Amino acid sequence: MEEKVQTIFVCSDSVGETANTVVQATIRQFNTSQVYVKRFGSMRSEEDIRNMMEEASRIGSFVVYTLVLPELREMMRQEAIRLNVISIDILGPVMQAFIDTYKDSPKKKAGLLHQMDEDYYKRVEAIEFAVKSDDGKDTSALKQAHIVLLGVSRTSKTPLSIFLAHKGYKVANYPLVPEVKPPLNLLTNNKSKLVGLTMSADQLVKIRTERLKAVGLPFGAKYSALERVVEELEYAYGMYKQLGCMVIDVTEKAIEETAGIILDAM
Repeated sequence: MEEKVQTIFVCSDSVGETANTVVQATIRQFNTSQVYVKRFGSMRSEEDIRNMMEEASRIGSFVVYTLVLPELREMMRQEAIRLNVISIDILGPVMQAFIDTYKDSPKKKAGLLHQMDEDYYKRVEAIEFAVKSDDGKDTSALKQAHIVLLGVSRTSKTPLSIFLAHKGYKVANYPLVPEVKPPLNLLTNNKSKLVGLTMSADQLVKIRTERLKAVGLPFGAKYSALERVVEELEYAYGMYKQLGCMVIDVTEKAIEETAGIILDAM
């Protein structure tokens, strides 16, 4: 028997990314694969909310929402009661806690998280910096970087650089290869920025083998051989020890987790 598709509504007066992140994290806790997330962005009127809630009621969905204006949150609450639809307010309780604790008043302006302000342009600049200095293409960037990632091939240097850039940090990454001498003077002079990435040899072999398949290269190439992987990892670890930098084992770690460790340390 075919599994029924379950639909969750995500509603926001902006793009809905915050509520969607919460919903996606929730879905991962369940075994079902038949879940569809329907997003409703830029919800700015009571009519918008009424129409969405009536649709949710018709198909038996529940609604997760982030709404800044209190009148829209109240409308959502009333419609949820009227139509017997479960609705979860992600933003409201946190805003109220802020008001109660710090005696402050919210701006009540939608879309502030994604506005094109100074922080936005800093993030754009950081992303451009990460692309320009990826994989050691511009060693002079090591001086300007907030964070410098070191590691052998396929230890998540590039995706981690881009993720941190989205947070506004300028990140350079440099690949470590036993046959290529790294710019030790530059690295030593920027020691406080250095982060060494490592991984279990078995995991790295698997990742490199999949990479070879993706680019159409033959299985068994030296690049994915266990002996070569072990040699590279040992070389990298010796380099980290020489430089005295922090080292993170990224085996089975999500990019977000590794980024959190780096930012906490720095």
